[in-house]
Amino acid sequence: MTRAQQTVSIGLLVTSLYLALYLHLIPLPALISNEIVPVLPFWALVSFGAYLLFKLGFGVFTFNDVPKAHAELMEEIELARKDLRSKGVDVD
Repeated sequence: MTRAQQTVSIGLLVTSLYLALYLHLIPLPALISNEIVPVLPFWALVSFGAYLLFKLGFGVFTFNDVPKAHAELMEEIELARKDLRSKGVDVD
């Protein structure tokens, strides 16, 4: 099973479970069924966004801990500067 098939399978499983909860096919207490279940997709979206922002921020924070990638990026920046200078663009 490829990763795409696995992701689609998990997505369908989660979606069908949510629909069963939302349509009251799985009995839950009224408070949970009326107050919590309808906002679960928004909560999941916000949580996923927060997770991605954390991963991005942590990657930026620890970027200098990866000397090889840092050196490669600095080399590419210098190459781009030389290319722009040869075309008459002031980059300093």
